[in-house]
Amino acid sequence: MPTESKRKQRLVEHLQVCPVRGIIDVISKKWAFFIISVLGNHENLRFKGLMKELEGVSPKTLSDTLKILEKEGLVRKKAFNEIPPRVEYSLSDDGKELRKAIMPLLQWAAKRSDTASEKCALKCHNEATKQHSSSEHPRIS
Repeated sequence: MPTESKRKQRLVEHLQVCPVRGIIDVISKKWAFFIISVLGNHENLRFKGLMKELEGVSPKTLSDTLKILEKEGLVRKKAFNEIPPRVEYSLSDDGKELRKAIMPLLQWAAKRSDTASEKCALKCHNEATKQHSSSEHPRIS
């Protein structure tokens, strides 16, 4: 029969895991983690800006995931009364705290896979080069 202290220890261990389950369900969605990370890199972004940053996400998936993150209080949506309508997304205070909490995971993943980091760095370099060259030589349509 377990002693009282062992029962209390198991209760403490159980309590430490319970709050994580809800947030894990939210951020384990395919794009949620990336949305939080991208919004953390910017003060705020419009929907099209998020689409551009999150290469490969469909508009419906992005919209649905943003709604979930907003409902959970991790993302703020600010609608401007303008024509055409303008909406900007940013991290809430809880979203910023979550991003700080996941930064070690991002750093760990970057260190763990040099090949993935090199591919990511190359992609970021190519995108930065493309943006820089397009700003020097604007397209004429």
